[in-house]
Amino acid sequence: MKYSKIPVAQSIVTLCVAKNIKHVVISPGSRNAPLTIGFTHHPEITAYSIVDERCAAFMALGMAQQLQELMAVVCTSGSALLNYYPAVAEAFYSDIPLVVISADRPIERIDIGDGQTIRQKNVFQNHICYSANLHSELVLETAATDKKLQQKQFEAQKHNEREINLALNKALEEKGLVHINVPFYEPLYDIVEDLKVNPLQIFPEERERIYTEKELEPYLELWNKAKRKMVIVGVAAPNAVEQQFLEALATDESVIVFTETTSNLQHPEFFTRIDTLIGPIERSEDAEEQFKALQPDILLTFGGMIISKKIKSFLRNYQPKQHWHVDPKKAYNTFFCLNKHFETPINSFFRSFLNLTEAVQSDYGKIWKEIKKKRQQRHDLYVQEIPYSDFKAMQAIVPAVPLNYNVQLGNSSTVRYAQLFKWDSSHKMYCNRGTSGIDGSVSTAAGSAIISKDPTLLICGDLSFFYDSNGLWNNYIPKNFRIIVLNNEGGGIFRILPGNKNTENFDKYFETTHNLNASSICETFGFNYSSAKNSEEIETNLKNFFEDSAKPKLLEIFTPRKVNDEVLLEYFSFMKS
Repeated sequence: MKYSKIPVAQSIVTLCVAKNIKHVVISPGSRNAPLTIGFTHHPEITAYSIVDERCAAFMALGMAQQLQELMAVVCTSGSALLNYYPAVAEAFYSDIPLVVISADRPIERIDIGDGQTIRQKNVFQNHICYSANLHSELVLETAATDKKLQQKQFEAQKHNEREINLALNKALEEKGLVHINVPFYEPLYDIVEDLKVNPLQIFPEERERIYTEKELEPYLELWNKAKRKMVIVGVAAPNAVEQQFLEALATDESVIVFTETTSNLQHPEFFTRIDTLIGPIERSEDAEEQFKALQPDILLTFGGMIISKKIKSFLRNYQPKQHWHVDPKKAYNTFFCLNKHFETPINSFFRSFLNLTEAVQSDYGKIWKEIKKKRQQRHDLYVQEIPYSDFKAMQAIVPAVPLNYNVQLGNSSTVRYAQLFKWDSSHKMYCNRGTSGIDGSVSTAAGSAIISKDPTLLICGDLSFFYDSNGLWNNYIPKNFRIIVLNNEGGGIFRILPGNKNTENFDKYFETTHNLNASSICETFGFNYSSAKNSEEIETNLKNFFEDSAKPKLLEIFTPRKVNDEVLLEYFSFMKS
């Protein structure tokens, strides 16, 4: 095997492999050459070369999302590291296990005017589980005879080994994001055939909080008395909850369960489209009466971020007496009434809790399931009547997606349209909802497609696609990767939000109108391109869009910019009738 001559580079690679890291995304550079040499020559590492650092980090995030295990991304010194920050923030808030390893200049080179040199120490301190700042390690032939230098090298090496261990262990224990910053002296490219280090290994601690019956007793008493209990599930990985617990919740008539598309939970008794239920109430004359009837005594939440603004508004205005959140790491006070954080995985909580609950007679579930049924009837009527629009396009796309697809959703309007439709239970749904930005949708989906055993479809808006089109600039995208771009010539989400529409200022600075299309980008990156401008063309294109092909495919659907918002906003008025 080949190794970098620099000991700290050898230690990093050795310990990453020991902690079961198998995939590493590398952003090309010079200062990170010792790491590149080590990772690319190791037989247990699959390395990927991605030039655009912002895209590289999001691709690593998409890979880690699928792997559900540690994934590393490596860059050179300077602004390269800062380009990782959007993905760092997303991984932090989405609890994606990611290890950022950055090469740096020696400390005496910082702030003296050296090229590609910035203050990299603790650069991600507000969005990180752990920052490991390593010491430089000299490689000098005199080290064998110079006792003082030899001692300094020994101390630096032991410090580095401990910090690398602590960082990687933190990422494993918290399933979160860590940063290892390592300064290198030149020469950077020297290679040796034998490993010169045998780094210290500190093993991670696998701990899971188990609540005793005595600890749960006061909460069980509240639960067993409450006749109106609501469960809301945010972003969750597929199969995150054992089926027996879903059945227990579904058969309790005092419980209603709200899930979102990104919750990846399916049950006939659950409410899968929150806005379809809440939105019409907001426009009803007896809104207060209906909201009070829906207001829960106890709210139980788990999973990541919640997309629906309507459920947030409702529960902030009609707060439950008790709000409990279950998560081993954190609990957001989303509704400003959080009473209890159960610091344990959701299956562990349900295993301890649900067996001790008692059936409560209630019409809470029955009433709202009847309303859900009526909402579905109104939804079916509405989609038959609406003109060609984003809404109409989504109506055609959702049933056309084959079984067992990974579906990546862009943010802004795309993910909100997706919430209004029923997806097949075999679909695995993903979206970067940690920070909810548009900046990494394409790259994350591409990374996911590279790793996933199932084919991947990305559905996103035009601005999301153009903003992140460099995510297609690599040699790893599989032939079965599919992209659907809803091109409404601007940021359609801003037409849905309150604002002074149809003015020059709005068009230019908010909606950001344009006349771009994706055909040239597809030609550049080797995608088969097709387009549609009406319902008939969408239907025709979708017939063979998912069939096997020699290249990945992109379908661009053009929709009328000034119709989309009217169709969506009218939906909630129609649904209340």
